[in-house]
Amino acid sequence: MEIQINGSTQLVGFFAYPAKHSLSPKMQSLAMQLTHTNAIYLAFEIQKEQLDAAIHSIYTFDMLGANISMPNKTEVLKYLDNYTQSCDLIGAANTIVNRDQQLLGYNTDGIGFIRSLQAAGVTYKKKTMTILGAGGAATAMICQAALEGVATIHIFSRLGPRFDKMREKVKEIQQKTNCKVTLTEIYEEKLVKAAIDESNILVNATSVGMQEDECPISDFSVLRKGLVVYDAIYQPRETFLLKQAKKRQAMGINGIGMLLYQGAASFELWTHKKMPVEKIRPLLEETGK
Repeated sequence: MEIQINGSTQLVGFFAYPAKHSLSPKMQSLAMQLTHTNAIYLAFEIQKEQLDAAIHSIYTFDMLGANISMPNKTEVLKYLDNYTQSCDLIGAANTIVNRDQQLLGYNTDGIGFIRSLQAAGVTYKKKTMTILGAGGAATAMICQAALEGVATIHIFSRLGPRFDKMREKVKEIQQKTNCKVTLTEIYEEKLVKAAIDESNILVNATSVGMQEDECPISDFSVLRKGLVVYDAIYQPRETFLLKQAKKRQAMGINGIGMLLYQGAASFELWTHKKMPVEKIRPLLEETGK
């Protein structure tokens, strides 16, 4: 079932720095094989100063498009002919589609988050969500959730440049959506507890938890039956936060689904085919152990 490269094989690129660690080439290559798509997906280490040349290569090589990751997600917007409302709100794109020599931008990170909630049977419209973190992943999740009809989002983050940037983003979200958004310093433990107590979904969008004994919260009494605890980390597959959630009968979801469904959304944009996600998931789960 390997792809037979020929004169008509098209290219999709992954432009990031670093890029070699990414699981996207494995995921997208398998999807192309399974759907008999005559294309290949390759990772390229592209730093900011190389982005201009990389974008022009999409035209030069008539590529289907590309995935964009750090440090290029924001910078890439100025090269695009058009981009979606979510790109505009998030301030970043992670997917480029080359359509009739027009470069169209999409952000599938937030879409991946929402689709993974849907796949788990989680109701989020008109609900309340608490999100820990204010980085790029958190911003994509927050903006997409607001666009998708989440009623209230409480954001908690450490003070610093990301916090200041998120403060401006919160104003924009409230102007452009019907979502109520709050932003609070993460060490205000009483306010964190109060927010989680009234929330249906708790999201960890920080990197805290990638080490075995790390956890973004210290008061586990906030974890309760009926609460959805979503950890965007996918390695390890069960973080300390998710272990604590399980002990307290909360519903735990790891970041594998977000990774899978953001990739699926990009794949569908390039190929107009559905990614066979149930055949791709085991590859990611095995890698994420």
